[in-house]
Amino acid sequence: MELNSVLLTAGGSIGFFKLVNCGVSKLPIPETACRNAWKWRNICTSFTHSLITGIWAVLCFFVHPQMAEDLIGTHSVFSHTLVSVSIGYFIYDFLDMVLNQKMILSWELLFHHTVVISCFGIAVLTGRYVGFAVVALLVEINSVFLHLRQILRMANLADGDLYRVNSMVNLGTYVVFRINTLAWMTRWLVLNRDNIPLFSYTVGSVGLAIMTAMNIVLFYRLLRSDFLKSSTPTPTDCKESRGQGEGKKET
Repeated sequence: MELNSVLLTAGGSIGFFKLVNCGVSKLPIPETACRNAWKWRNICTSFTHSLITGIWAVLCFFVHPQMAEDLIGTHSVFSHTLVSVSIGYFIYDFLDMVLNQKMILSWELLFHHTVVISCFGIAVLTGRYVGFAVVALLVEINSVFLHLRQILRMANLADGDLYRVNSMVNLGTYVVFRINTLAWMTRWLVLNRDNIPLFSYTVGSVGLAIMTAMNIVLFYRLLRSDFLKSSTPTPTDCKESRGQGEGKKET
C-alpha cells in the first residue's frame, strides 16, 4: 500500500470510531454510568475495536497462511489494512483521552498508545514486520473480555453470573493471548535479531519491554480485584490499561 492509501485508511478509521462513539451516545446509558458518560462511550468504542481487530487478526493468518512463516517480509493487503485501521483507532483514542480526561488518569494509556502507533507506523510505512504487528493484535481477543468487564462494572452488574464467567474467561484469555503472545514475540525478536536493522530492533525491544511490564501490572490488578479479595466495585474505577495494545493496548 502506498503512503496515500495508508493515510486514507488510518483517517477513515479515525472517522469510523468517532462515529461509533457518537452512535453509543445515542443509545440508553445505565443509570450507574451516567456520572461518567464519556468513559462509558470510550470503553464501548474500545470494545468495538477489539471485537473487530481480534477477529480480523485471526482471519489474516487463515487468508494468507504464508505470513506465519515470514513475519518480516510477507503480508497481504488484508493484513496491512488491519494494521493501518488499528493505527487510526489508537490515534483516535489518544486524542479522545487528551481532550476529555485528566492527564494523571490517562498517562499510562497515552504512553501505551504512543508506543503502539510508533511500532505499527514503522510496519505500514516500510511494508515490513506487518505480520509481526498482526501477531501483536491477537491480544485484542483478550481485550474484548477486558473491556466487557469494565462495561459490566459500570453497569453495576459485577455481582452477577455473567461477570463471574467473564472474569474467568478474561483471565484465561489474558494468559493465552496477552502474556503468551508477548513472550512469543520477545523470543521471535531475539531469534531474528540478525535479520532486523538496529533501529527497528531497538524500537521493538523497548516497546515489548514496556508492554510486558504494563501487562504484568494489569494482570496483578485483575487477580487482586476479581479473585484475591472481596470488594465492591464502583463505576468510577480508573480506566485500566488495554493492549495492543491495551497494549491498551496494544501490543
